[in-house]
Amino acid sequence: MKYIVKTIHGLEAVLAEELRQLGAKEIELLTRAVSFEGGITVLYKANLHLRTALRILMPVHRFEAFDEHELYQAIYDFDWFPYLKVNQTFAIDATVSSQFFTHSKYVALKTKDAIADQFRKRLGKRPSVDTADPDLRINVHVFKNAFTISIDSSGDSLHKRGYRLRLHPAPINEVLAAGMVLLSEWTPDQVLADPMCGSGTILMEAAMFAKNIPPAPRNRRFGFQTWKNYDPLIWKDIVTESRDATRNPKLQIFGSDREQLALDITKESILKFNLERDIDLRNRDFRKSTPPAPEGVLITNPPYGERIGAADMNAFYEMIGDRLKQEWTGWDAWMISSNMEALKHIGLRPSKKTVLFNGPLECKFQKFSLYSGSKKEKKLDS
Repeated sequence: MKYIVKTIHGLEAVLAEELRQLGAKEIELLTRAVSFEGGITVLYKANLHLRTALRILMPVHRFEAFDEHELYQAIYDFDWFPYLKVNQTFAIDATVSSQFFTHSKYVALKTKDAIADQFRKRLGKRPSVDTADPDLRINVHVFKNAFTISIDSSGDSLHKRGYRLRLHPAPINEVLAAGMVLLSEWTPDQVLADPMCGSGTILMEAAMFAKNIPPAPRNRRFGFQTWKNYDPLIWKDIVTESRDATRNPKLQIFGSDREQLALDITKESILKFNLERDIDLRNRDFRKSTPPAPEGVLITNPPYGERIGAADMNAFYEMIGDRLKQEWTGWDAWMISSNMEALKHIGLRPSKKTVLFNGPLECKFQKFSLYSGSKKEKKLDS
């Protein structure tokens, strides 16, 4: 069976490597997605273990349509009975990039109507819609006049890890944070620091990766658990296997931030996952921060213009660069930012850079190798 795994732009190769490690076959990189082939065991493992996946879809129907009537008929003619029971609930998610169909909500509505009408015609009654917590989530992808209809095996988005009890302003997406940790090639035997940690997403994702804690809570409800071919024995074995595979290395993960509220939120997450021995928190402004060890890996998501005010951003980023050069020599520093102009004021030439997206914001994820005697460059790559 072929599946499509949705991800964040720039993490496709990282996701593909995760899939390879799980035993997936015929892996192909797409735009903001990766396709693979495998049985239900690989599908179940992928939903539990993939750190850079947003959701996993199973395509079940493809067709072309140029107007709402052709769309309705194609959906109505497809047999939905193998996938949906009349006493179950369903919801439609639609993404549209087409000159023929311009409103995703209208595409979702016509799809819903066609499915409901098929059941009503055959059984005299229809399944109900539940947009909040449906038994079956159906994905409709439209590109020009080409439709791909998929069944969502994940249910809720896989970025929901279960550790975030409260939201902090401008949190980084969990999938993005996990991707940053994996892209940095940090290993659990190295010191890791985030000196502008906010609500601690990077810290949490690093600790979970190091201890091999699955990113998806084992007790959450997945979409595939409502499918007719769901095998609870296979799933039970996978969950047991994941518990047995948990590691307990001695970790040196350090986080600091000037906002006590952010640290309080981070501490709640740490305590919920019993990581208080693995992550050390300090209430400290980056301007006064010092590295916790002579060398290590720094990964951070500093404030963007949207969070701090554009007028002060160049000076703020210049300060970051100065602190890195003065205090963090011997470290590899990774930083993500959407402020391309401010990044030029870091004063260090990146040795690696990757384009990633933090929500709607296009960002650069850059590595700065901080060797002793780093000098400020007059001209920098943008």
